[in-house]
Amino acid sequence: MAVLSGNAAYAVPLTPHQMPFPCGQTWTGSTRGSHTPSMKSIDWNRADDVDDPVVASAPGVVTTADSTSTRSYGHHVAIDHENGESTVYAHLNAVTVTRGQRVDQGTLIGTVGNTGNSRGAHLHFEEKIGRTVTAASFGAVPYFYGTLTSFNCVDVPIAGNFVGDAISEVAVYRRGKRSSFVINDPAGARILTFGGATDDPVVGDWDGDGAVNLGIRRAKRSKVRLKTPTKVLKIAYGDPGDRPIAGDWDGNGTSEIGVFRPSTATFYQRAVDGTTSVVALGDSDDLPVTGDWDGDRITDLGVYDQKTATYTLRLIDGLGLAWTTQVQLGVAGDLPVTGDWDGNGTTDLGAWSPLSATFVQAHALAPTAARTALTSVRFGRPRR
Repeated sequence: MAVLSGNAAYAVPLTPHQMPFPCGQTWTGSTRGSHTPSMKSIDWNRADDVDDPVVASAPGVVTTADSTSTRSYGHHVAIDHENGESTVYAHLNAVTVTRGQRVDQGTLIGTVGNTGNSRGAHLHFEEKIGRTVTAASFGAVPYFYGTLTSFNCVDVPIAGNFVGDAISEVAVYRRGKRSSFVINDPAGARILTFGGATDDPVVGDWDGDGAVNLGIRRAKRSKVRLKTPTKVLKIAYGDPGDRPIAGDWDGNGTSEIGVFRPSTATFYQRAVDGTTSVVALGDSDDLPVTGDWDGDRITDLGVYDQKTATYTLRLIDGLGLAWTTQVQLGVAGDLPVTGDWDGNGTTDLGAWSPLSATFVQAHALAPTAARTALTSVRFGRPRR
């Protein structure tokens, strides 16, 4: 347990929390002597804040996702940060995550509401060490109640063949008031503005021209927006708590969308005609990945266990039988990223460190090869 003094209520959290709101938003926090369960809890408000987005203050696993309670906290979410510390987000109108789901910092978890024992819309927020609510810190700076602007402005790692030369470039989705894709183009970094602070990035070749295009998924509305040089496609698909995926499910050279549903550890792959294929793989706290693991031009599925830094890859053999294999890459806390690093038509594995903003790329004839060569690329902003 991360306790730095004899009294947990006055200890400094070791989790690197940021405010539970999207990057750049300004909110005012308050408390009172009768505040339950502790006067160290924070009630957050700003003008017209009903249904405003609430995001995870730090990475972790959802231990509570209550969207029915009418008492006490009302609709609320609790996140375990896996170091003896946790957070609580209460009185929500909507809950957009599920129990057991792993969330990254900045992930949308719900919306501000007035449910439970609440006397007006606000977000009740707690940082806890063990079972004790402690004085909050944001960006390692102790918070003293009042107005504050959110610096929950994280990079999310992605990769894809953005140039159209068969080799994948690493990139990040930079959350902000106006989010952007920052691409490590060999000719120089490119910044492409698209999406919002609570959107999840998803990239694919939407028009079949050989180069990857941009996309985002808006969890609250379960809708993806796919950008091509000529238009933006809008498709409603999945549930709010799903995570977006993309791939060429039929080998026709054009990417389609899909989702991974953490509550059931199930992939849903949407075909061009709107039909869906369903595949169960992994656990609720795994992160979904896709790639062509065997070079047959059809995208395969996989998951990444962030706690053990282990990929589980699913392949279909010539007889149509499904096989899985595991590959360890990175360290606990890293985020998965996949791409064709050498342009040989087979997807390779990678991992991105949030602490150092460094991509580690594994080069192999196949992801399951006994020997691989590792290279590293520092790109993006390290998290503090």
